[in-house]
This record gives sequence, C-alpha cells and structure tokens, in this order.
Amino acid sequence: MSVPPTGRLLRPVAWLNFLGNVAIIGTGGAVRLTDSGLGCPTWPTCTAGSIVPTPALVDDNFHSLIEFGNRLMSPVLGILALLLLVLVWRLRRERRDLFILSWVVMGGIIAQAIVGGITVWTGLNPFIVGFHYVASLLLVCVTAAILVRLASVPGPRVRAVPAWYAILTHVTTLVLAVTIVFGVLTTGAGPHSGDDAAARNGFDAQVLEHVHAWPGYALFVLTVVLTVVAWMRRLPTRAWITALLAIELVQIALGLYQARNGVPPLAVGAHMILAALTAAAMTVVVLRLKATPADTPPATAASPVSSANA
Repeated sequence: MSVPPTGRLLRPVAWLNFLGNVAIIGTGGAVRLTDSGLGCPTWPTCTAGSIVPTPALVDDNFHSLIEFGNRLMSPVLGILALLLLVLVWRLRRERRDLFILSWVVMGGIIAQAIVGGITVWTGLNPFIVGFHYVASLLLVCVTAAILVRLASVPGPRVRAVPAWYAILTHVTTLVLAVTIVFGVLTTGAGPHSGDDAAARNGFDAQVLEHVHAWPGYALFVLTVVLTVVAWMRRLPTRAWITALLAIELVQIALGLYQARNGVPPLAVGAHMILAALTAAAMTVVVLRLKATPADTPPATAASPVSSANA
C-alpha cells in the first residue's frame, strides 16, 4: 500500500524537530561559553528600543549576534513543531501517541521561549539556566520518542525482554538522570556563567566534579551489563544499547579531558550536546523494551494482560 503524502513528509519533519532541538543546545552552549548571555540585555526585544541587535551593540562586541542567533532558533523550532502537529493532525485518531507527543513538543517550545526570557530577566541565574538546559534535553528525548513510534506498528505492545532486564534498564535511566542533574550543577558552579557579571550557584565546583563522576561511572557499568546481556540473548535493545555505550565512552573521555585541562569551552559545549544524545539513546532503549506481539520472541514476551500498552 502506498504511503500518503502526509506519511512521506512526517518522518523528515520529525527528524528536523529532533535535530533542531539538539542544535539549540549547541547554540545555547555557545552563548554561555562565549560570555554572550546578556549580549541582548532585554527580552523579548534585544534592546529596549530594538528587536534586533543595534549597530552600536554589534560594533561594541560580537556577543549580541551570538545571543540573538540563539534566540532565532526558537521561532525556527516553533515552525517545525507546528508543521509536525499539522502533519500528525490527520492521524490523530489512529496514532494518538504521535498526536500527544507532537503537542508536547509544541508546548515545550513555547515554554522554553518564556524560560529564555526569564533567564535574561534574572541576569542568568544559574538554576534557571540549568533548568533551561534540562528542558531542552527533555524535548530532545520527546522528539526521539516520536521517531521511534513512527517506525512502530500502532496497537497493543508487550514486554519484549526479561522482566529483570526491563527493571535494570529503568534503574539505569534513573542513574543517567542523576548524572545529568549533577552535571548541570557542576556547570552552574564552574567558570562558564554566560556573562562576567552573572552569579554562580555557590557550590564547590571541584567537589561537584567528583560527585558528578560517581553516577557517571555507575551508569557506564550498568550499560555494559545491559549491552552484554542484550547481545547474548539477542534482545531488541542490542543496537541502541550499544550506541548508548559508545556515547558514554566518549563522554567519559571528554569529562576526564575537561577536568584535567581547566574545562575548556569547546569541550564543555561538546559535553552538553553529547549528554543530550545520551538521553536520546536511553529513550530509544526504553521504548525498545516493548514490541507488538508478532515481533516479540515467545521466550521473553510478557502476557498482554499483565503488560500495559505503550
């Protein structure tokens, strides 16, 4: 059966939403790491009398251009989210999962724009900045979930892995969340505040580096276990848990490089983006824990009665 035009457009638009939400983490990191956080000192306008950076502001330094460039990402993401919602609208009855997730993306983009304004109004409060990053990371996870569900057959789903493996995967997800939270706190205590006048969160950055590393290493060990079991038992998670393990290896190496070289800005920016990709890969792994009954090996499938639909 031929794919309708909406179906052909939906996947590339979903990918653009995913890539766009990853990209804004990169541009947001560039704002912070170049001390451009208050390059546009007001919001929603750049200055009190201009939506865009004024010539005088641009002549003074490049910070306003970097900050304004990051702000321009919000309307781009808004357009992409709206386009996704329009394409899913015709499928809202048979693909309610995609419809709800698309609304989450749209609402998240709007909320993120407001949080960005609050970030400027509070003079780059490190806790607001951290929340802003975590919210962007969650949108990356939601858009990753849309891509997974687009490739899935709609209908009831059952567990496709042993129960203990599913539990351990969820524990690993929790450890990843703890690692990210402490990473955000570590960055909020470090030297990259986004502006020389911006306050830090008051914690000891060196202590937090170690605290951040502990759950990071636990995450790596858990992922190794999940990867070995997935390949030994040929579980449907094996490809993506391997991808997750590879990303974590790069993250650990990058984290060690940062700690030993005075947290260079470029490495910090890469670390931020990789954290988002780590969370996205973990999202895919979690969603692969279930499958339609026809695609589920009998040895691992749970009863449809005891397994909730996803």
